[in-house]
Amino acid sequence: MAKNIKYFITGCLFTAVLLSGVSCEKFIETDFPSNQIPTKLVFEDEQTADAALAGLYAGLWTNSMFSGGIDGMGALLGTYTDDLTCVYTSTSNGVLDLYNNQQIPTNTTITTFWTNAYQQIYAANSIMEGARSSQALSVSVKERIRGEALFVRSILYLQLYQIFGEIPYTDTTDYMVNSKLSRMPKDQLLLRVETDLSEAVNLLPSAYKNAERIYPNKYAGYMALAKMKMLLKKWNEAEVLCSEIMQNPAYSYQNDISKVFQKSGSHIIWQLKPKNNNDATKEASLYTFTGAPTSFVLRPDLVSLFSTADLRRQNYMAAVPFGQQTNYRSAKYKNLSVNNPTEYSVIYRLDEVCLMQAEILTELNRASEAIPLINRSRQRAGLPALSSTLSGNDVRIQMREEKRREFFTEHGIRFFDLKRWGLLDQLTLLKPNWKSFHAQWPLPQKELLLNPKLNPQNTGY
Repeated sequence: MAKNIKYFITGCLFTAVLLSGVSCEKFIETDFPSNQIPTKLVFEDEQTADAALAGLYAGLWTNSMFSGGIDGMGALLGTYTDDLTCVYTSTSNGVLDLYNNQQIPTNTTITTFWTNAYQQIYAANSIMEGARSSQALSVSVKERIRGEALFVRSILYLQLYQIFGEIPYTDTTDYMVNSKLSRMPKDQLLLRVETDLSEAVNLLPSAYKNAERIYPNKYAGYMALAKMKMLLKKWNEAEVLCSEIMQNPAYSYQNDISKVFQKSGSHIIWQLKPKNNNDATKEASLYTFTGAPTSFVLRPDLVSLFSTADLRRQNYMAAVPFGQQTNYRSAKYKNLSVNNPTEYSVIYRLDEVCLMQAEILTELNRASEAIPLINRSRQRAGLPALSSTLSGNDVRIQMREEKRREFFTEHGIRFFDLKRWGLLDQLTLLKPNWKSFHAQWPLPQKELLLNPKLNPQNTGY
């Protein structure tokens, strides 16, 4: 095992056990680390192959765009738009510049965000290659493993595209190919990701591999593909996918608002398990403070959208007095330290599917069918049901307001919604530095210098 391997910043040699613990530098030559297993050995049986997948999910929880911590979309896109006020005083990590909409191509947070994503894309590609070449795994196991890895790779690409615009796409671990990638044109990229998600849906099993729903199944694939179809404005296809999820008896709406973020609910479609049993979620650790705020507070204009009768004001946020003022923090996740027996980080939940379907039906001029779906979250929050006589445009307005109240700080949903609706520029009313070109982040300058084929830089940067 003394063979040297080269790998670059957008992909480390994946580990079957500790994917998230690997550090990468461009053009490093190294022997196999002692905590890594060569690909051929990983796929000698189903157990070790599943360990590789588990490492991929651990990496998503630890330091990916889907992490609930400081490196995830919930915090970064929440403060970039109008969910969160950043109260950091140090600019060394780049988050404060994102909050002020003053990011530049050397922003370290953006560079880390990009690097983490492409490391995980590399890991997914490595898993798929290992499973495909394995002589020990059955066809059905190979297909399941490919489906899971392809699902993860696809949702990473989908979010990267919405944040950066045209990006490089790779489905290989070949160093020579990856070191010379160009940005794939928009139409070609979206077709690739749509095709990949469709394949993942076909490969993923309907049943969960684990009762805690910490591994994606076919219905998680349906949800991701529905998001893709909505982005492409393929409303009829998106409606079918959402209907498949809502009609599945394995999922039921959680009517008790105090249990929405508990891991055992049948409204959970996919969630990520903390690294150790009973660890706090990253969301709870990041947003919880007493006295002076330490990272983020909820924006006052967001808090003002919740009436005193709205149960989400009591269950999704908490007032924290400090001196002569009161700050509000996100309190969706409540268990801290090592005393967390009930919460995992929720990625997909049925509540979002219902409001996705409400948007789809509104776009299909069937707004009256959307009203009951909006009323589900309203009535759970103790608010009166919307009238069945609302006009189509009024239903659209109510759906958008309800989406913001329900999903603040969750995986950048607010940013993606505003961008899909063509409303990002309304942020100028709240954020004086916002410019239209901020609809995309700059590509990391480090990447452009290492690979000039990624040029040109995004407009405005």
